[in-house]
Amino acid sequence: MQHDRPRLELNDVSKSIDEKVIVSKVSLSLKAGQVTCLLGPSGCGKSTTLRLIAGLEQLDSGEILIDGVKASGPTTHIAPEKRTVGMMFQDFALFPHLSVGENVAYAMKGSRAEQRERVRQLLNRVNLQHFIDEYPHVLSGGEQQRIALIRALAARPKIMLMDEPFSGLDNRLRDGIRDETLAILKDEGTAVLLVTHEPEEAMRMADEIALMRNGEIVQKGAPYNVYNAPIDRETMAFFSDINVINTNVKGSLAKTKFGDFFAPGLPDGAPLEIVFRPQHVHIDFDRSGDGPAATVSRGAPSAARVEKSRFLGHESLIEFIMEDDGSRLVVTMPHIFLPEKGRRFWLTLPRDKCQMFSPKD
Repeated sequence: MQHDRPRLELNDVSKSIDEKVIVSKVSLSLKAGQVTCLLGPSGCGKSTTLRLIAGLEQLDSGEILIDGVKASGPTTHIAPEKRTVGMMFQDFALFPHLSVGENVAYAMKGSRAEQRERVRQLLNRVNLQHFIDEYPHVLSGGEQQRIALIRALAARPKIMLMDEPFSGLDNRLRDGIRDETLAILKDEGTAVLLVTHEPEEAMRMADEIALMRNGEIVQKGAPYNVYNAPIDRETMAFFSDINVINTNVKGSLAKTKFGDFFAPGLPDGAPLEIVFRPQHVHIDFDRSGDGPAATVSRGAPSAARVEKSRFLGHESLIEFIMEDDGSRLVVTMPHIFLPEKGRRFWLTLPRDKCQMFSPKD
């Protein structure tokens, strides 16, 4: 049915510049009101993907559809101004010689009176109506961001492309303005594709995360699923610090300092990485120093001594030296926990919090 059609579709989109592949067979689909975060490190092809969608670059292969109509293909290229696509960048790019009201009305159609009324409505949404006749230089960074947003919304775009639009804002303002911006975009029914290199921002904002690496989308899904079921070690490490145990498989088991891990389907001798996050290690607080009993869920205990600890504001980070092999293990605990150097603890590792990957060559 018509209303179920994706607002934006990318099908196997590729782009090379000077024979270097920048975007490789990227496929995405966004519905009205959906927020998708294109997440990845700098230089992975995120911004080029936005430019292809906006029509600022011509793709080499694949196709881009807006409401089912092909906007880009090897032999098709609809001009940017005809794509009903809005764009917001880190640089708000307000025109300094135009008033706030004139900035907002810049891309509007209709009579002067109709434009003025639409401008007032939009400014009211962000509580900046009293700035309508002022100039951008009198606005704070947060206020300029709000004006840039409603200017982009003024032409009623079906799709909003956002390239790191909040990175220039003060941390104290960022969360509130980010939430306010998304609420307005969702109310307008706009499909939003947001580029960011910050996992926390993607987790906070996205209905779906598309993780990009070396021009390719390596994993897509709801934030919870991408975080808790990463496709590989590199993906897991992009979202948080990790600990890694390297071992080998023998008889469908992988032996570790925390007991045996079941590893079915891998041949004897196959290398295996057991990867887990610092917050998932369990510290036993038995003052006698005796290890806790092994359990099915947590496996065997392993002794470790504190190397250093520090408080990070919302959690404490403790670095341990494992007694059996001298390896280092990083653990985080909520609140304040600063044990002295050399203190002995027993650590256990919940099996359901571990990921197992075959090492890449």
